[in-house]
Order: sequence, then C-alpha cells, then structure tokens
Amino acid sequence: MAKAGAPSVVAVGSGRSAQTRQRLVRAAIETLRSDGYARASARTIAQRAGLNQSLIFYHFGSVADLLLAALDAVSEERHRVYSTEVTGAASAGELVDAAEGIFRKDLEAGYTTVLVEMITGSAATPGLGPAVAARIRPWRDFAESTLEAYLGGSPLGGVLPAEEVAHAVVALYLGLEMLSHLEGDAGPALALFARAKQVAALSESLPRSAIAKEQR
Repeated sequence: MAKAGAPSVVAVGSGRSAQTRQRLVRAAIETLRSDGYARASARTIAQRAGLNQSLIFYHFGSVADLLLAALDAVSEERHRVYSTEVTGAASAGELVDAAEGIFRKDLEAGYTTVLVEMITGSAATPGLGPAVAARIRPWRDFAESTLEAYLGGSPLGGVLPAEEVAHAVVALYLGLEMLSHLEGDAGPALALFARAKQVAALSESLPRSAIAKEQR
C-alpha cells in the first residue's frame, strides 16, 4: 500500500479498470521511493498493489511504461504544489523561501526520489532516457517562467538569462536531493538556500545603475 499523502493519480478509464491503474501507479511510486529503480520489478510492484503482475502488462504494456506513468502522476501533483507555493512570493527572497520549503517537503516525502531513480534507471534501460528527459523539460520551462518574473524586474536580469539559470536550478535541485539522500544529511543543501537568500537580498538592494556599469 502507498504511504499516506501519496500523490493523487488521474484515473484513466472508468470503474474497476481505473481503480486497478491507480493502485498500480501508486504501488510503482512507492516502490521507486522505497526500493529504487533496480528493484522496481513487475513482481514487486504487483505485490505492493495486491494485484496479479499480469495486470501491469495488460494496462501499461511494460514495467517501464508503468514507471513513466508513476513519474507523470508525481510530476502533475508536484507541479500543482510548486505553482501554489511560488505564486505567493513577492520578492526574490520570498521565492528562495518557497523553494526551500518545497525542497524540505520533497526530501521528507521522497517525491524527487522518483525522478532521480528514473534518471538512474534510464542509463540501463534502452529508450527510457529520452522519455525521462521529455518529462524534465516542463520543469525547466516552469523554472524559467518563474525566474523571468523576478529577474525581469531585477538589476540582475540583464546578466542572468532566465533560461540558463533555470537549467542550473533544476540540475542543482536534483543534485542536492541525491547528495542529501546519499549522505543522510540535508544540512549542506539547506545552507545553500541560506546563502541564496543573502544573494537575493543583495541583488534587491543594488541599483540598476550598478549592474549597468558592470556590463559596460
């Protein structure tokens, strides 16, 4: 069974078929979070769902496609949460605060672990890499649009292209998640958020003329 607070899954189809898909997707999410990609077999997922493993292939075609459906479900849920969190941020400092809160929640619940495990698994599963990469692109777009809202009105907007910063933010976020789990210590990652808040405060205090001078 999935843990309490597991992401909601959009039902496809109706009735018992939709319920079966939901159970399999939730079981796949929990398996990725708890056991990792290497142990996310049809047998393991089916046992966690309390279903026959043949249903995985009937509903999804393959284990890989089920795991991608699990990633989609997590991504959809987290996108709703992220959008809500960052919408209320009125400054770069508040945006960093929102990002830190999101990181803490994701780290505790293991949501980002699902994506990290899928990235890890893509190295060993032919054809999986492009499918996972396609699912990361919307997160870069989300980060870019969010950053544009702040960098566009900031003195740093002229020297920090939102697209490039967004790429760095997504890569850094995933790296921090991986290292925090590997080391069992989120302290260094949280320290970076503290530094980022200092940089945000500094950038907001700089007059545009100072940045323009640096660009010349």
